Amino acid sequence: MSGPATTEIIGILGGMGPAATADFYAKLVSMTPGSGDQDHLRTVIWSDPTIPDRTAALLGDGPDPTPWLLHGGRVLREAGATVIAIPCNTAHAFVPRIAGQVGLPIVHMIGEVARHLSALRPHVHTAGLLATTGTVRAGLYQEWLDRFGISLVLPGPGSQRDEVMAAIQAVKAGRRDATATEPLVRAALGLQARGAQVIIAGCTEIPLGLPSGTAEVPLIDPAVVLAQALVRRVRAA
Repeated sequence: MSGPATTEIIGILGGMGPAATADFYAKLVSMTPGSGDQDHLRTVIWSDPTIPDRTAALLGDGPDPTPWLLHGGRVLREAGATVIAIPCNTAHAFVPRIAGQVGLPIVHMIGEVARHLSALRPHVHTAGLLATTGTVRAGLYQEWLDRFGISLVLPGPGSQRDEVMAAIQAVKAGRRDATATEPLVRAALGLQARGAQVIIAGCTEIPLGLPSGTAEVPLIDPAVVLAQALVRRVRAA
C-alpha cells in the first residue's frame, strides 16, 4: 500500500494546551482518507506547554509568548516540517510577529474558518463566538468575518467571564464534567437566542467541554476546519 505522493510534512505548533494539541492530531488523523498507515500524513508535533498564556499577554497581564512561538516554529522547521499549523485560536494574534521569521508557511486557522463559513448554504450572516477573552479582545474573528460580510455575536461580559473562561480553565485543569459543560451550554444557547446561525468553538478547549448538538444551530470546530484544510493542501501538493 503506497502513501500520498507528497513531500509535505505538517508541523503542529502545540502545547496550548496539551489536551487540545492531542485532540487536534486525532482530528487530523480522522479527517485523512485512507485504508492504512501509509495513507496518512507525515507530521511533526512540538508541544510546549511552557508557552506563556496568550490571553494574559494580550490583556497586559503576562509575558509575550512570541519568543516561544518563534522557537517552536524553528524547531519544527529543523525537524523537517514544510508547513505549520497552530491549533490555538488565541495564538493567532501573534502569527504576524512570527510569520516572516519562521521560514515556513502557516495555515491560518481563523482565516480557514472564515472561508468555511462563507461557503455554507444557506448563507451565514451572523455567527456566535465562544472564545478566550484574549481572542475576543484581539478581534481575530471580527477581522476575518468582516471580510466575508458575516457579523459576530459575542457573550456579554458576565457570560464571558463566568461561563466561557471558567469552562476553558476547567478543561485545561482536566475537568470535562458539568463544571465545563453546563456553563458552555448556557453561553451557546445565549448566542443562539441572539440570532447566531452557527456557533464557533473559537478556543480549542471548548469542543472538549461542549457536547455537539447542544444548540439547534451548527457548532463549528476550528480544529476540524484546520485539519481539513491541511489534508486538502497536502493532497494537492
